[in-house]
Amino acid sequence: MSLFSEFLLLGLTDDLALQPLIFSLFLFRYLVTILGNLLIILAVSSDSHLHTTMYFFLSKLSLADICISTTTIPQMLVNIQRKRKAISYTGCLSQVCFVLIFAGLENFLLTAMAYDHYEAICHPLRYPAIMNPCLCVLLVLFSFSISTVDALLHSLLVLRLSFCTDLEIPHFFCELDQVIMLACSDTLINNILIYVTAGIFAGVPLFGIIFSYIHIVSSVLQMPSSGGMYKAFSTCGSHLSVVSLFYGTIFVVYISSAVTDSHRNAAVGSVLYSVVPQMLNPFIYSLRNRDMKEALRKLTGRMPSLL
Repeated sequence: MSLFSEFLLLGLTDDLALQPLIFSLFLFRYLVTILGNLLIILAVSSDSHLHTTMYFFLSKLSLADICISTTTIPQMLVNIQRKRKAISYTGCLSQVCFVLIFAGLENFLLTAMAYDHYEAICHPLRYPAIMNPCLCVLLVLFSFSISTVDALLHSLLVLRLSFCTDLEIPHFFCELDQVIMLACSDTLINNILIYVTAGIFAGVPLFGIIFSYIHIVSSVLQMPSSGGMYKAFSTCGSHLSVVSLFYGTIFVVYISSAVTDSHRNAAVGSVLYSVVPQMLNPFIYSLRNRDMKEALRKLTGRMPSLL
């Protein structure tokens, strides 16, 4: 039960002179994120050569990147433009819920992509039978369902909390742990749920990715030709880069928040996992992938005729 109608998002800095610069930087990052990921989705859907399992998951990953960026950045841009920091109680809880959904979806999609690479490299003969379109759709639906259940659990438990006086969130969006810290009622159940779900929904997928790549490396090293080894590693290179960026930024942010009490540093650090990976993912996959570059070249070549 709450006694107020809105939170205050303090953003990255209180310096008014820096607000136009921050607005420009985040607007640029948002537009690059939307355009880059939208091009990936259009390229995969328009090129028949990319109608494979790997690119199916990649298009869904791009969609998740667009959604998580749209959940957080526009609200920040509006607040800077209007010179106000308020976000409604409903809007804040909605941000918490949708960030958890799409971050969780991205987490599970990266795991599904690792499993796809594992089957393609370690079991090439049975790969077409295992990674069939039906299984791929089921994996995406399962990922979305689990992420949604997790997000709703956290959101419903936040609804039972009371918030009395201190309503300032030292971030540019409503982050779950920051919202819980503002509660003046008991948050033990909320904190327990955070640790339990983090261990399950982050630890298990990460273990699955590590397990997959241990077997992939073992299989690749047994290949007789260097050409086969190079092709296998190049296939996994982009995915490994995205996984490292996704988990690496989260690890750096939470380690830094554990050793420092500066909320501003934590807010700046949150940009690393909530903005940067979503912007860089399209570049990682397009610059390191010959098929994707060719599909994007064809797509951009057709665009003038469509306009």
